[in-house]
Amino acid sequence: MHYTGTIYRPPAEAKTILLQVTVGCSHDCCTFCSMYKDVPFRIEPIEQIEEDLKEVLDLRPNAERVYLVGGDPFVLSFEQLKLIAGKIKEYLPHCKTISMYARITNIKSKTTEELKILSSLGINQLYIGIETGHNEILTRIHKGNTAEEAVVQCKRLEEARIEYHGIYLNGLAGHTKGEISALATAKFFNQLKPRSIGITSLTLIPGTELYEQKLKGEFVEANEFERVQELKCFIEHLETNTKVFANHVSIATPVIGKIPEDRSKMLKVLQDTIDDFDENELRQYREQLKQL
Repeated sequence: MHYTGTIYRPPAEAKTILLQVTVGCSHDCCTFCSMYKDVPFRIEPIEQIEEDLKEVLDLRPNAERVYLVGGDPFVLSFEQLKLIAGKIKEYLPHCKTISMYARITNIKSKTTEELKILSSLGINQLYIGIETGHNEILTRIHKGNTAEEAVVQCKRLEEARIEYHGIYLNGLAGHTKGEISALATAKFFNQLKPRSIGITSLTLIPGTELYEQKLKGEFVEANEFERVQELKCFIEHLETNTKVFANHVSIATPVIGKIPEDRSKMLKVLQDTIDDFDENELRQYREQLKQL
């Protein structure tokens, strides 16, 4: 199998076949992200992809799921994705789901009819970094889309029967602004039907633009207590029926559950943290992460 650099994939894809079709991220401008800074974006040749599929055929001929590797493989054109899906079906006829990361702009570049065709070919699950539903923050982090544009494109995925998992970056708003981001992001998701919402907590990485902004005093990081309060505010105001996975290693108080069924249980866990722990105790957890 061909792999370049560090391979990133969602936790849910831990046992999935990882097929590299792109390298790097076509956008690579988000101020908080360091994942692909040293990896120029490129599209892998179909010959290499087919070679890897032959290898997979020997190892897992009955595989039902394939994850396409790269920062946003959905940037590939409709015809390119159609060709790849066809090759996957040729070598792995039992495959039912082809998943990958996608940007809102990747979706916008395809017609609704093309999205429906891709869904019928097995490309039926996407992971989308929504980050926040607050436009001012989206602009500041150079996300490349507005919240309104993201709503439109996610609704088009729903029309095409492509499931998607939205990712919310807790703490991205910075000091004292967590509630603003939480309310805007809950409002965003309440207009939609995501399969799930995954939540991570902002980690400032040396070398990123956001880290440099912190050093210059242009960005003040949210403290750990604020992050718990932001997460609680988000869950309080989230109304759409979905699953919430706020159990990333970056989160000091992990919670998982369905909305609305498990809302009260999740809120109790977060409130207990607010009542029983102080900032220093919560901060120790983040300091431990830096040492890993």
